[in-house]
Amino acid sequence: MEVIIAIAIGVLGGSGVWLVLRPRTFQVLMGLSLLSYAVNLFIFAMGSLFEDKPPIVQPGLTPSLDHYTDPLPQALVLTAIVIGFATSALFLVVLMAARGLADNDHVDGEAIDDHTALPLERGDPGAHRP
Repeated sequence: MEVIIAIAIGVLGGSGVWLVLRPRTFQVLMGLSLLSYAVNLFIFAMGSLFEDKPPIVQPGLTPSLDHYTDPLPQALVLTAIVIGFATSALFLVVLMAARGLADNDHVDGEAIDDHTALPLERGDPGAHRP
């Protein structure tokens, strides 16, 4: 079980970093979301992965992690999920406004010239002079 969780955290973290380094703002937003999911899963996994164990200490048992699941990481992850959704929604609104103002969705605000646009005419005021 721990190996599967570790692989999932690694894949989510690696995919998140790769998307954060992309030039488009929506890809950056998805990368930040994947990174937050990886961190949430890591925090959740650090709180003792047990099946069928209550998150409280039973009367008569010693209060150790052998007898219960720690509820603090679960509460932290739930709080992080709510804050992550709110931050993602705010970030998405800001990105949509920036796209409307700049007419592109690149992180640095400049479109990458991939030579797919039609060349400008020589008399065009926007043409670059060599």
